[in-house]
Amino acid sequence: MKQTTSIVLAGVGGQGILLASEICAKAAGFAGFDVKTNEVHGMAQRGGSVIGQIRYGEEVFSPLISQGEATVLMSLERIEALRYADYLAPDGLAVVNSQVIVPVTVSSGGAVYPENAEELLRQTFPRLIYLDANRVAMELGNPKCANVVLLGALATALHNISVDIWKDAIRECVKPAFVDLNLRAFGIGAAAGVIDN
Repeated sequence: MKQTTSIVLAGVGGQGILLASEICAKAAGFAGFDVKTNEVHGMAQRGGSVIGQIRYGEEVFSPLISQGEATVLMSLERIEALRYADYLAPDGLAVVNSQVIVPVTVSSGGAVYPENAEELLRQTFPRLIYLDANRVAMELGNPKCANVVLLGALATALHNISVDIWKDAIRECVKPAFVDLNLRAFGIGAAAGVIDN
């Protein structure tokens, strides 16, 4: 099977896109695939828009994903999902966190945050998993694991990587003190990983 799987991760600086990218790439590698990933781009340290790209398959030459090619788009902030919607293939899956982070352009009066964001998401993405990953993370006792909650949901769409391999990747990438917490977060996200509509 020579099909390449392409994943776009989007969010705001400080939400954990870098760790999510590392876990995705590690899981694909552990599954025996050739993996290419770009560095996370954007204003990662300043709360600005951030994007990461991972591609894996039998043989992959570039990490860059063209518009309309992504198998999955995972976004840690709902408007960031709309910002990068063009990357998703027509039959692709969007995994979106319901969190709202008001960008500087809005707080400075240069733009308006859409009040109907959830409605726009449902119109834009025929295949959508829409989760309150931050609430789940808070219930687990650590708001920083929302990214791994979403990875659990994302993993349900990638049938060529087993759950055990995802767990091995988490163990490899997360500090030992936080492994159990992140494994629980992943499991809850995987259980919630059903298409919303």
